[in-house]
Amino acid sequence: MSRQFDLIPRPVARVDTALRQIVTPLPVPESLPIIESLHRHEPVSMQGQPPIVWDRAEGFQVSDAWGNRWIDWSSGVLVANAGHGRREMIDAISAQAASGLLHNYCFPSAVRAKTVEKIASLLPLSLDRVFLLTTGSETVECAIKLCRTHGMKMGGRGKHVIISFDHAFHGRTLGSQLAGGIPSLKEWIVNPDRGFAQVPFPDGFRTPDTSFDFFLKSMSESGVESQNVCGVILETYQGGSAAFAPREYMQSLRNWTAGHNVLLVCDEVQAGFGRTGAMWGFEHYGIVPDLALFGKGISSSLPLAAVAGRAGIMNLHPPGSMTSTHTGNPIACAAAMASMDLIVKEGLVENSKRLGELLHARLRAMKSRYPQIGDVAGKGLVAGLAMVRPGTKEPDANAAFDLIWRTIQKGVLMFGPVGYGYATVKICPPLSITEAALAESLGAFEEAAAEIFA
Repeated sequence: MSRQFDLIPRPVARVDTALRQIVTPLPVPESLPIIESLHRHEPVSMQGQPPIVWDRAEGFQVSDAWGNRWIDWSSGVLVANAGHGRREMIDAISAQAASGLLHNYCFPSAVRAKTVEKIASLLPLSLDRVFLLTTGSETVECAIKLCRTHGMKMGGRGKHVIISFDHAFHGRTLGSQLAGGIPSLKEWIVNPDRGFAQVPFPDGFRTPDTSFDFFLKSMSESGVESQNVCGVILETYQGGSAAFAPREYMQSLRNWTAGHNVLLVCDEVQAGFGRTGAMWGFEHYGIVPDLALFGKGISSSLPLAAVAGRAGIMNLHPPGSMTSTHTGNPIACAAAMASMDLIVKEGLVENSKRLGELLHARLRAMKSRYPQIGDVAGKGLVAGLAMVRPGTKEPDANAAFDLIWRTIQKGVLMFGPVGYGYATVKICPPLSITEAALAESLGAFEEAAAEIFA
């Protein structure tokens, strides 16, 4: 568990630019009753984020109610790809709400039809069926169901094993945590499903061996035989680190899964809709998975998620047997349509690629100056800095925590440390951020690093 942010207001240096403003102690004294109310009535698991009480969020900025304004490097945990509170999205949400159709279960609706058609039009042709859900975890549960159903069809009940990767995060539900690669999150399960196995993720940092032979060796050492595997699932980049696998590794994995009647599943919940400088993260690998899972940036706002795959897989279950109460909620669909339109029309994928090059160049330069930064991973407008004890790969959660909090004090908003040892500093601004805003926020981040690591 990471360190907790304390609730003692302390003076911080004033910040006053066109894009950032810090004018109160942090946390804001007047905000404490709100935070304390949440602590009284919510489970303790909801605590852990910096004590910044959001009041408004617009574009790439977040404001509280007491005059403070931040350049946002969180995107509300990688949701606001098109930007926060965009007028086009607000208008679409308002118009749908005013129409009187707020919910319609699995009954057909025009807005759901338009949404699945729009998503399919942006995907490779082989991913021609789209199933709308509510959260990323729900898409992972659906993928597990489809992998095992397909496995039984191809090889009987013995073909049921799902391979995933160490340190992977796939969600908070039972199936998604079985597929995940973080042991501490699975202790509550007590009796884990033996049909799940993890292998090292080839990040080149904590796993130096990035050869596909190492995948096969690791799978064999875990006691899994190829003929018993029904699916391989991975985050297109690992959410806890922003690390990508090598392109050659993924192409070998794609060939291996196809040759063994194994479904390859790319969890794009964080990577999809332009985050990595490509519309879909798997494009960086030159492959198309059998199933792709989406959430977060799909709507830049409201709860919506999707599973996409080819008809032969998506149609394995008969009518009425693979549904969801809030599938394709009309208001969430309206938000998603507006968000997708903004991403395409404003060239936000290209903006992510172009500004991502600036972001990663500056971060690599920081790594060369500070031995506390063990690795810089990511592509486009997502980056992960692995904070370590100098001279080692041992995670340094305190360094990550201190760097994040000092950066927030300078008017750049981030969520708490994530990943291995809670020692990764994650950077993921809205894709609508401008070059000037990115440069200014990087300057503030570099100042914070200089102060913390001095």
